[in-house]
Amino acid sequence: MDRKPGWKNMVALVVLGTACAKTESPKNEAAGPNVVEVIAQDYAFQMPDTLPAGATTFHLVNKGPSLHHAQLIRLEDNKSLADVAKVDLDREPPPAWMVLVGGPNPPVPGSDATTSLELTPGNYAVICVIPAADGIVHAAKGMVHALTVVASNVARSLPEADVTLTLNDYSFSFSKPLTAGKHVIKVENIGTQPHEILFGLLAPGKTPPDLLSWVLKQVGPPPAVPLGGASNFRPGIVNFVTIDLKPGDYGIWCFFPDKKDHKPHALHGMMQQIKIT
Repeated sequence: MDRKPGWKNMVALVVLGTACAKTESPKNEAAGPNVVEVIAQDYAFQMPDTLPAGATTFHLVNKGPSLHHAQLIRLEDNKSLADVAKVDLDREPPPAWMVLVGGPNPPVPGSDATTSLELTPGNYAVICVIPAADGIVHAAKGMVHALTVVASNVARSLPEADVTLTLNDYSFSFSKPLTAGKHVIKVENIGTQPHEILFGLLAPGKTPPDLLSWVLKQVGPPPAVPLGGASNFRPGIVNFVTIDLKPGDYGIWCFFPDKKDHKPHALHGMMQQIKIT
């Protein structure tokens, strides 16, 4: 949810180290997703350095006081965080080696958000690219975590979804209307570029364009309470968002910078209002 979506200030990122891979002992029984708690605060993540491959649920706890998300990036071709720091998504789309795979989008400080996805072995960066009050993204202030995903023989399954949300260029489409209560939403990206989904409870009388205006200027109180979602992920990747909705008016947004004009996708119409009854 960047004021000016962009990663150009990530010059302070540290270089991703190399970790020794290990393989878990074979097990016969299938298991649910590996549940990982991620503590986010100004400006650091507390989370494991190594995780097994397979279905993984990230439970992001925002201890604030700022908004934070967990953007997972798989680094291919022996690239490191130093290479990530050189990529300016204000001016260019992510290169092929920089695989955006999602993760939890920001909950309000003092709250939490849960997102699940499939991890494949390799080196990852976990970063927060939300800007601080001075305009510098949190990653440049040290909110970066190196993660190594190792091979595993444990069969794990992702949560069972009751609703599917399809992301396209530039629209959202639900398989059925959302209702009050707890949902596991399967989020698929069938577009031509990365997308995200941010859920927010709208303040009385506010609409999704009001939050877009606030994100671009950040003047006055925000017109919506962020409730999590899925951070940016490339086409073909799937995230599962667990969310508990109460009756009210909600908005959903994608703020990823467009590959052509580098403006947030919400400015291209990728935002929507939802009424939950």
